[in-house]
Amino acid sequence: MTSSLRRWQGRCIKKALAHFNTERHFFCQATPGAGKTRMAAELARRLLEQGKIDLVLCFAPSCQVVEGFRSTFAMVLGMRLDGQLGAIGAAHTYQAMDYRDDAFWQLLDDYRVFAVFDEIHHCAGHDPLLSNAWGQQILQRVQDRAAFTLALSGTPWRSDDRAIALARYSSPEGQLICDYRYGLREAIADGVCRSPRITLLDNHKVKLTEELATESTVRLFPSIAKLLVGSPVTYEKLLRHDEMIDQLLRLGCARLDELRQSKPDAAGLVVATDIEHAHQIAKALKRRGEACWVVTNESPNAQQVINAFRHSNCRWIVAVGMISEGTDIPRLQVCCYLSRIRTELHYRQVLGRVLRRTSKVDEQAWLFMLAEPTLRSYAERIAEDLPDDLAVLNQLQLKATSIEVPSALDTNISEAEEKANCKLNSSACKLGFELVAASDGPTYQISFSRHYREQLLACF
Repeated sequence: MTSSLRRWQGRCIKKALAHFNTERHFFCQATPGAGKTRMAAELARRLLEQGKIDLVLCFAPSCQVVEGFRSTFAMVLGMRLDGQLGAIGAAHTYQAMDYRDDAFWQLLDDYRVFAVFDEIHHCAGHDPLLSNAWGQQILQRVQDRAAFTLALSGTPWRSDDRAIALARYSSPEGQLICDYRYGLREAIADGVCRSPRITLLDNHKVKLTEELATESTVRLFPSIAKLLVGSPVTYEKLLRHDEMIDQLLRLGCARLDELRQSKPDAAGLVVATDIEHAHQIAKALKRRGEACWVVTNESPNAQQVINAFRHSNCRWIVAVGMISEGTDIPRLQVCCYLSRIRTELHYRQVLGRVLRRTSKVDEQAWLFMLAEPTLRSYAERIAEDLPDDLAVLNQLQLKATSIEVPSALDTNISEAEEKANCKLNSSACKLGFELVAASDGPTYQISFSRHYREQLLACF
C-alpha cells in the first residue's frame, strides 16, 4: 500500500513518526479532499509494524465519516476496525463517546492505543470550563492516557472562537500551531485536488413591491447585496425564491452537462437549508428533466442512500445536514450552495466535497452561489488555507471564569444551526415569495429582471 501514497502523505507520516519519538500529540491540517483518512491509516500501520502500539481508536463527527474510516483502515491494515472480537480497534462518532462504559476507556490504560480524531475542530477543549462535551471527553478520557494521538482537520478553527482540543497555540499571540500543513494551493499543484471555480449569481434590476391596503410602492435595487442591505428581504428568503433556485440550477446543470462529456459519471450536489427546501429544489431539478436523490439528517437510511449514490450514475443529490463534511463521494464535481449557513468553516467544508480529484480529466471543481456579501468574502480568500483572523484564539476567552458546558450535540455553531434548520417550519416561504410583516402591515413581493450577471472567481 505504501507505493500508492501521495507525496504529502508520505512526508506527513515521516514527520509524525519522528515527532512521536519525543511527543505524543500530532496535529495535521490538510485541505479537504487531500486524503487525510488514508494518511492516518498508513501511519497506524507503521506504528503497528514498529511495535509502538497495540490498538487503534478513531473518532469522527458523523456516522458517514466513521464508516469511511472503518473501510479505509481495514483495507490498509488488513484488520477490522469494527470493535468486534479479533479487530485491531474501533471507530465511533464523537457523540458515542458519552455512551462508552468504563471497560472501553480502560483500554487506554491496559494497551498502547493510537487515537485518531477526524475534524477535531468539532471538539472545543483546553480548559474544562471552555470545553464542549466532546472536548471534555478527550481531555478527561484520552489526552493523557493514549500512547499517541493524531488530530486531523481541513478547517482548524471554530465558529465560536474557542480553542480546539489537542491543539497547541503560541503564546501570547494565540496562533494555532500545526505540526504538518498541506494547503489547497499545494494540493492543486500536486494534482491531488481540483482547482475551484466559484461563480456568483447576481441581478442588475431587482424589483421589490410593497403593497398596503390602499397603495403600493415599487423600489429597484441594482444588486442582491443592495437588496439585502436596503430592504426587509433576508438571504434565506432569497434562497427559497423559485426563480433564484432555477437560475442557480440552470448554471449547475449546464456545467454538469459539459463535465460529463469527458467524465460521464460526474455528479452535482445541492446543499439545501432544510427538508422542505430540499424537496422544493428536487422538484425544480425534476422540472428540468434531471434525476436527483434527496438525503437529509432525518433520513432513516441516509448512509445507504449516500453509498448507493456514490456508485450510481444519478446526476444530482440534494442534501440537508449531510455531505457537508468528511463524506467522500469523489464523482461530485459541481455544487450549488443554497444553505442559509454563512460561516466560513461550513462554506469551506462544503466546497471540499467537490475538490477530491480522481483522474486527469477532472481538474476543475465548480461551486455556484448567490452574490451575498459574506459568502463573496469567503470565496475571495479561499486561497488562504489558514486565515490569520480565524486561526487565532479570541483573547476574551482567556478572561472567562465560567461558562455553561454545552450538550454533546452543541459542538459547533454551524453544526447546531444546520440541525435546527431541519426542523424549521418554512410554510411562509413557498411559491410567490411574499413577506408579510404583520396582519395589518405591508406585504412585499419580489421579482427579477432577465439581466442576470455571473462573476467567476478563479482562485488558482
